[in-house]
Amino acid sequence: MARAMLEYTKTVLKKVSFDASLFCKELQKAISRLLPQEIEELKEWLEGFINDKPELHESLIYLKA
Repeated sequence: MARAMLEYTKTVLKKVSFDASLFCKELQKAISRLLPQEIEELKEWLEGFINDKPELHESLIYLKA
């Protein structure tokens, strides 16, 4: 079940990556719902996903807290 939430989160983030503010909102929601180890996995995935999307780099501030 928990794994499904992480995969769902990744799917949502991929779909909203066209809009930086929407992406940040969805990321904040995901962080509030995921387990700590899932947040670490999400962080690793996110760093790779936004590597070629400079407009989304600001979203990393939500994972630093």
